[in-house]
Amino acid sequence: MHILGLLLNAHPAERLSNTLNLSFPGVAGWQLLAAVPEIAAPTGSACHAGGHTVSDVLAAMSMPREQALGAIRLSLGRFTTTAEIEEAASVLIAAWRRLTGAVG
Repeated sequence: MHILGLLLNAHPAERLSNTLNLSFPGVAGWQLLAAVPEIAAPTGSACHAGGHTVSDVLAAMSMPREQALGAIRLSLGRFTTTAEIEEAASVLIAAWRRLTGAVG
């Protein structure tokens, strides 16, 4: 399963190894996260939690507004398992498909 147009908002290698910032096409990050209550993740920095604005960091990177609004930040903890990562990916993909009407 994959998401056509999913974007990594960072350098592929020169970034924190436990953090992933992705932009999901065709949906706002907050809408996607609202559709997956089993995942606790922000759309921006922790200091702006609860807002529906573009992350200051993504704005400083001159990211297009639509791409920045579709961003979510996922982080792994010390005890995060492979099974938990796979489950998170599965529910995010399923929610994205429901919200966008994508088939695949």
